[in-house]
Amino acid sequence: MSTILRRLPPSEATGLRTGARHSLSEVYRPADLVVLGLGVIIGAGIFSVAGEQAQTTAGPGVILSFMIAGIACLLACLCYAELSSTMPTSGSAYTFTYVIFGEVWAWIIGWALILELQFAAAVVARAWASIAVKAVADFGVRVPQSVDDVLVLVILVLLTGIVALGARVGLRALWIMVSAKLLAIGAVIVVGLTHIDVANYGDFYVEPKVLPVRPRTVIELFAGHGMAFGWFGVFAAASAIAFAYIGFDIVATSAEESVNAPKAVPKGMIRSLVIATVIYLAVALVMVGMVSYTKISGDAPLSSAFRAVGVDWMVHVIDAGAVLGLTTVILVLIVGQTRVLFSMARDGLIPRGLATVSRRYHTPTRVTLLIGFIAIVLAEFVPVLTMQELVVIGTLFAFLFVAAGVIVMRRRMPHLERGFRVPLSPLLPALSLVATLWLMLNLRVLTWAWFVLWMAFGLLVYLLYGRRHSLLATPRDAPAEPGRGRHRR
Repeated sequence: MSTILRRLPPSEATGLRTGARHSLSEVYRPADLVVLGLGVIIGAGIFSVAGEQAQTTAGPGVILSFMIAGIACLLACLCYAELSSTMPTSGSAYTFTYVIFGEVWAWIIGWALILELQFAAAVVARAWASIAVKAVADFGVRVPQSVDDVLVLVILVLLTGIVALGARVGLRALWIMVSAKLLAIGAVIVVGLTHIDVANYGDFYVEPKVLPVRPRTVIELFAGHGMAFGWFGVFAAASAIAFAYIGFDIVATSAEESVNAPKAVPKGMIRSLVIATVIYLAVALVMVGMVSYTKISGDAPLSSAFRAVGVDWMVHVIDAGAVLGLTTVILVLIVGQTRVLFSMARDGLIPRGLATVSRRYHTPTRVTLLIGFIAIVLAEFVPVLTMQELVVIGTLFAFLFVAAGVIVMRRRMPHLERGFRVPLSPLLPALSLVATLWLMLNLRVLTWAWFVLWMAFGLLVYLLYGRRHSLLATPRDAPAEPGRGRHRR
């Protein structure tokens, strides 16, 4: 049992910037990290989530829901900031857990991150294809439905290639697309503000309703029925909206490639989340203010709102913003997944050949191509859009360990140098734990069932492979693998 709970020494987790074959070069500067965060946090959901939740769950109170969700995610972000400033490596929550809780828990978090990032890339690629087809259709051009599959293949091949060619290539593309995306969102906010009717906000409260449907989430299961609106609706909508903020954690996977990572990565995560929160709030204010929540269309709510006030041309701006938004999300997801698997391979928990860094492109090209291939298979042959909550539960599970990790590491390893410290610890990390648990309880029971099966399968993989091939299980004086020198980890 002790071999399963063995922990990675902090000195080895942070001793990667040695120029060894299995380390990554520094690419990202502070502004790049903010763009990286905005690239993955702000997707097409910014144009729809406010309308959907206002119509079905919270009414005008959805604006309060955005504030609550932003605070919950900020708590998790602060915890990520402290751990990434202490252990600036590409493994993010996986490596944090390896050092603080031990190998088996690190594997479990790594397996959850694989679920989050790999499924997310496939889900978003499929959504990207649908939105791209809709954008063309809004110009009056009829496109065969079968084109979706071709577009999924094209976007994943293109973005996988960009990531494989090097971090600098992907960074330049990301800057261009994020800038264009923010211009489109800015246009939505500015034009929308001129068509707001303050009466649509009411008093931000709608009388609660009991829904005549079978309970689906864990919370509804305990309540015995579904509910909407009222304060329950505001908090339930906050749970759904929090999922739109998720992505800041992927910035932590770039720590090993960031200049002055202990200081820059925490700032990059926090700033990108705060900026995204302000933008989401602004779009929500516009959405709810333009049209009464009772008249919001469930299909493309923001586009229909602009049509309702006679500004039809904004539909094309929204389409462009949505396509760009999802493009940057896919790009950053591939980067994040690459770095997590690279770290797991470097530790020996998955085949070490995946940790090879290309001499020509200075990136883990081999694992990048594998990730792109798996994403294509999932997007083309698995109904991923019906399983998107698995992405969320994998993310939130990692949030739990990161929040707990801050509390435990302060006690076990107070001597470690930290570039950022969570204020009011352990209170804020404990609040992050509670908020994350609340979000998880608002997921469907079916999602929990699939998650348990996924984690059970992952534990089996660890017991059969990872436990025996871990570098911590390998004698330090063992001969190096053929064709590859031993490296510091």
